Amino acid sequence: MRLATWNVNSVRARVDRIVDFAVREDIDVLAMQEIKCKVEQFPLEKFEAAGFHVEAHGISQWNGVAIASRSPITEVETSFPGMPGFAKGHNGPDAPLEARAIGGLIDGVKVWSLYVPNGRGLDDPHYAYKLRWLEALRGYTHAILATQPDLPLALVGDFNIAPTDADNGDPTIIEGVSTHVSAPERDAFAALEAAGLSDVVRPLVPTGFTYWDYKQLRFPRNEGLRIDFILGSRAVADAVTAAAIHRDERKGEGPSDHVPVVVDMDLADGEADDDLPMIFG
Repeated sequence: MRLATWNVNSVRARVDRIVDFAVREDIDVLAMQEIKCKVEQFPLEKFEAAGFHVEAHGISQWNGVAIASRSPITEVETSFPGMPGFAKGHNGPDAPLEARAIGGLIDGVKVWSLYVPNGRGLDDPHYAYKLRWLEALRGYTHAILATQPDLPLALVGDFNIAPTDADNGDPTIIEGVSTHVSAPERDAFAALEAAGLSDVVRPLVPTGFTYWDYKQLRFPRNEGLRIDFILGSRAVADAVTAAAIHRDERKGEGPSDHVPVVVDMDLADGEADDDLPMIFG
């Protein structure tokens, strides 16, 4: 299985580019974030014409997630247990859920496409919401892997966290001032790993960014962030044979500000072949 994640920053604006990438790179499963449309507005026909099944979750022109797969997607969920909601001025536990998660079972792999809240500012209610959201995700991960330790589980998407200093090349993102690099956010990311997940891309692609702001020539200057990840359970990590960050997808006309992150998995025996080369974008 070739699994990819991509914050597409509007699926309707970039559908031709997205489908072209998926076909050209022979992607089996593509998890998308920030589709920015309602389900009925999703450009389904172009994905289906390319041979993909699609499950999407979108409520408005903001947020939104989707999964496109060559194989059928079953056991579809649009939230995980304990996932909190958010609305401006709404501090109660019954705040409406945003379209930030969709999960499904594909060829025996449980795949979640996740768009973690941004946080906005360290003193913003959205930051506290982000930490609650991540804690609920950790709780779900711990619980499911405690009962199904051999489950191939992949949490993929835009995590809006740069876990290490090397993942931050943007001079405007400053520890102690900005979100994405604060200690609580990094601790939350580490807690996901402690719950039984690992970053399955980093061992094969140790450096590289996945996001560059449109402003101030961030991309030409390579002042980016590594905030898009494929986190896998032991069964997924053991199956990974290759990985890539497709940096060139940030080039050209009308790109997303994020690029795809891709892994190849040999799920037949769950063992990686050390003789296989890495793939590069």
